[in-house]
Amino acid sequence: MKNLGLALLYTATMALANPGFADVAAATAARTGDMKKLILHSEPKTREMADFMTFEGEPLNLSDWQGKWLVVNFWATWCAPCRKEMPMLSELQTEMGSDTFEVITIATSRNPPPAMKAFFEDIGVTNLPLHRDPKSKLSRGMGVLGLPATVILDPDGNEVGRMTGDADWSSNSAKAVLAALMGPAE
Repeated sequence: MKNLGLALLYTATMALANPGFADVAAATAARTGDMKKLILHSEPKTREMADFMTFEGEPLNLSDWQGKWLVVNFWATWCAPCRKEMPMLSELQTEMGSDTFEVITIATSRNPPPAMKAFFEDIGVTNLPLHRDPKSKLSRGMGVLGLPATVILDPDGNEVGRMTGDADWSSNSAKAVLAALMGPAE
């Protein structure tokens, strides 16, 4: 019995000490509506972090956001579901964006910068980045097979969840899933 108590204490201590700790069971239970399509991994998965670029062409890497929870959305100007979903991602960033959480949007494949800008202007999104992955190196390395695709990364850059297709990321369910994954605020 003493060993069981020590094991539980050790597990609890490790969970509290790990900023990337995700409560997958609680996040799974919080999935309703569109969020039922979200695949949550029982163990975080490492992913290839190929470079991508800013709108202006400066190099970026997802490791630049080390220490933050990320919702990384891959989209394209020609993607109708992306047009529907992007305002909801914008709302999620407005409500949850912080020093520990950010929504990152990356246009993958051939998306002319003027068309990207017009896309965001047409849908009224002003608070999300216009990052580009013109040769799809990052999206291919992360196993993105369709658009839109959204990947949730923990503060260590590991994938903890993924969804292909659009969803209401501003829903109470989406926020509850993310809150469960991120754990208690410090």
